[in-house]
Amino acid sequence: MDDVCLHQKSVNDIIKPIILRTQNLVKKLFLFFALVAALLIVYPFFNKSENMDVVTGLPWQIDVLPDGSSQVFGLHLGVSRLADVLGILGEDDVELAIIAASDELGSLEVYYGHFLAGVISGKLIIMTDASEHNIKRWRENAIKSEHTATGRAKKYILSVDDLKLALHEVVTGLTFIPSLNLDEEIILARFGEPAERVQLDGAMHYLYPDKGLDIALFEEAKEVIQYVAPGSFQSITSQGK
Repeated sequence: MDDVCLHQKSVNDIIKPIILRTQNLVKKLFLFFALVAALLIVYPFFNKSENMDVVTGLPWQIDVLPDGSSQVFGLHLGVSRLADVLGILGEDDVELAIIAASDELGSLEVYYGHFLAGVISGKLIIMTDASEHNIKRWRENAIKSEHTATGRAKKYILSVDDLKLALHEVVTGLTFIPSLNLDEEIILARFGEPAERVQLDGAMHYLYPDKGLDIALFEEAKEVIQYVAPGSFQSITSQGK
């Protein structure tokens, strides 16, 4: 009996270090792959090689056109319609609805929950200039309404007939929320020096009027990149004032 116990103890003494070494190895491999994944996400923002110029649809690739408008992610702001959006960006994982806070009429928006800006993932919200008359009528005709994920607003799903009309609405602005965390170093590396920095509503705004671009770096929330046609840039900066 004593021999069996001694043998069992000996086996345990041998196995225990092996288990510990395996657990440590797994932890190191997990940290290594997590680091690699993080670097792969951030890499496009710092990589300034010619190869990156081949990739299109990146957040900092903004084409300012002679008429004062701009093109981002293949969309011509102030010209492209929602039908164009679905044709260019696709219809996968997309929602088109009226989003309204409890005290607001709301606005017509298109939401991509999993959007790929070149090689950078995130969420994309597309704004329109739908009239108050249309918004009110479409809300009344909505086939259903439900609270958004945050619970701060309601989402009104348009009827089939109203959806056909809504597809003619013009895109006025874009909001891109990248999955990675931005900081000032990344912003300056890719978007350049802003014309102005403004501290507003818990965020540092990096303003690029000539590009119609506002990058909001929040203290306690996710970073937000907003695009409008340069000629409409005042509409962004006046929202928080």
